[in-house]
Amino acid sequence: MPRREELPPESADALLEHLGRFPAEERENGPGLAREALARFTGPVDGDEPRHELVVTHNFLIGWLVRDALDAPAWRWTGLNQANAALTVIRYAPGRPASVLFHNDMAHLPAGLRWTGFPPELRA
Repeated sequence: MPRREELPPESADALLEHLGRFPAEERENGPGLAREALARFTGPVDGDEPRHELVVTHNFLIGWLVRDALDAPAWRWTGLNQANAALTVIRYAPGRPASVLFHNDMAHLPAGLRWTGFPPELRA
């Protein structure tokens, strides 16, 4: 959960109210799970063999991984939303910062399935 002082004043109340609707257990366990995901799925690997990981997960974790790759403030994951079944690729190359190659790509989906998970006013 972001702290009020981290958030832009104009959106702090609404965001904290929205996140406060999630069960207390999820809010308490979330930070530890996010740290685990960063340790497990990010950064360059040891050795010369390339590694490709497919992580199938929900909106918030993808937002957290993209936020980390962009070196954005910790609260910033809250504004990164993904459509259902959208693809995001992050590249971790040795000696270089992480690169978000693409985010929220839905080109593989038929038109009727794109933007699912988004309210109608935000659909393209």
